[in-house]
Amino acid sequence: SVSGYIDVGYTHADRNIELFAPTSAARPRVFDNQNNSFELHQLGVTISKQPRAGFGGLVNFTTGKDAPVINSLNPNDPPASQFDLTQAYAQYARGKLTLIAGKFVTLHSTEVIASTGNTNISRSILFGSVPFTHTGVRGSWALNDQVSFYAGLNNGWDQLTDQNRPKTVELGASLNPVKPLTVMLSAYSGKESFLPNGTGPVNQGTRTSINAVASYTISDPLSVGVEYLQVSQEVPGAATNKPKYNGVALYGTYMFTPRYRGVLRYESFDDKDGLRFGPTGQKYKEVTVTGSYLAADNFEMRAEVRRDSATNPVFPEFAGPLSKSLMTLALQGLYKF
Repeated sequence: SVSGYIDVGYTHADRNIELFAPTSAARPRVFDNQNNSFELHQLGVTISKQPRAGFGGLVNFTTGKDAPVINSLNPNDPPASQFDLTQAYAQYARGKLTLIAGKFVTLHSTEVIASTGNTNISRSILFGSVPFTHTGVRGSWALNDQVSFYAGLNNGWDQLTDQNRPKTVELGASLNPVKPLTVMLSAYSGKESFLPNGTGPVNQGTRTSINAVASYTISDPLSVGVEYLQVSQEVPGAATNKPKYNGVALYGTYMFTPRYRGVLRYESFDDKDGLRFGPTGQKYKEVTVTGSYLAADNFEMRAEVRRDSATNPVFPEFAGPLSKSLMTLALQGLYKF
């Protein structure tokens, strides 16, 4: 099968957030770092053949303004390439067991790379603070309709070619104890460089990330969700031997009619050790309100208002010192094929 989507949008910011480099680890926003610009954020295409039994595979590429952000560390790619081979793996399925080998998306996070898999325009701070993809092997075992387990071994966070010799272990469980409730638990642990998007084998230490995601459908139009993330990194010789960051995100979604949807997201993110964004003693909060019009089964329009705040000034002004707050307005058109 072949499927895909086009994500085009416009973003206006009251701060000069374009000063953040496109792939900088120090920016709390993921894809929407434009001051006043229209963008082709993503053209995503997926080609797959995944039978319930036997061999299969999947190839998924992403091109557009978002591609350099999710691009795995690969010395053969040009800087800021607007093409990313997001997933490419072979699959074997037999009974309750499914094995994949290659490059695939992470188990972490409520939100995903593909714009069609999210209900907000902007991505959460938590989404930008976990790996996007892994290269390695993953096995899943469907115990029954309510419980599935995952285990794997990979190169680490966003590394097509491993930057060191040790590998990262992946564990996860998907639970659906009652029909309205779904829970996803996942963890990664392996030796990585100091920065989460580090580029070399210096200051190696064990990085461990734990993520829990739950969603609950209260009624046909109303659903809620929660996500918790904690990441710690051993840093030999550092003043703080094991710095960490953690955060929580809350979601509420309401379908006013079959064609009109409203989404509210709230986040709190604690980076007091400076592991994620650099300066110590920093905490972030953000509130996002998104309205959607589902014009057709394959086309959706969205509008969004988002406000970010930080305990210390971090957002660049157009003139003058840094600011503690950021306000953005965004529009989005999504076409699926």
